[in-house]
Amino acid sequence: MSTKNAPKARDPGFDVRLPKESCTDDKCPFHGHLKIHGHSMEGVVVSDKMQGTVVVMRTIIHYVPKYERYEKRKRRYMAHSPPCLKVTAGRKVRIAETRPIAKNVSFVVVENLGEAALAVKGEEPE
Repeated sequence: MSTKNAPKARDPGFDVRLPKESCTDDKCPFHGHLKIHGHSMEGVVVSDKMQGTVVVMRTIIHYVPKYERYEKRKRRYMAHSPPCLKVTAGRKVRIAETRPIAKNVSFVVVENLGEAALAVKGEEPE
């Protein structure tokens, strides 16, 4: 694909790197018409088996004052994955909130941060 015919990536308003490749996805925040707003967070892609959607898991350490200890909490988000970012399972990504795209999808992947390091030694990815 020549770069002359490829649409230019527009700035989505977040401090993220623009993708080098272009795509024709209408729900891409860089090459389509999807606007992003609200929360942005980082997580690890645990599943990429759906068409155009990935499951991102975010782990949070929460302090419990009664027991004076910490607990690990996990939350899974479904996010739209634009084809120009080429996200696969096991990658660390940044997702941002957008309008509802489907029943369970209200986030979109805006940046591929690379390979994810396991948080605890010996912990298996799901």
